[in-house]
Amino acid sequence: MDKSITSGDQDKLTIQIGKLDSLVIYEITEDELEKLEKGGSDSIFLSFAIFALSVAISFLATLFTIDIGPGKIFSTFLIITVLGFFCGVVLLTIWWKNRKPVKSLAKKIRERIKPKSLNIIMKSLITEDHVEEVISSSDNIS
Repeated sequence: MDKSITSGDQDKLTIQIGKLDSLVIYEITEDELEKLEKGGSDSIFLSFAIFALSVAISFLATLFTIDIGPGKIFSTFLIITVLGFFCGVVLLTIWWKNRKPVKSLAKKIRERIKPKSLNIIMKSLITEDHVEEVISSSDNIS
């Protein structure tokens, strides 16, 4: 459907409207909206965990491949390796525990309308032609 709007000497404005078959509207609370706005902080924990573990693995590989005598350099490499593994594991654990809240909230919101939407889909799939086919096929069976 195209509609044109003109206003005096100004250019013609064309508005194109496409008809929707159906529209699903979800109602959410203020708290749910705030949680969706914040999003998940899980990706930043995962990013830092990967960084810390990468640094730890790099320094560990260096400790195993290069002969560093006891001293400040060896101690520094060892401390960075241990801290990298510790921080990486802690951040990975935090990420693992906090990775689902936004998905579970969205799932909870979607489940509010599921039974109704299934009925609408079923009604739209069953047309008069299908009903007549089912009736005629059941008559043939009898």
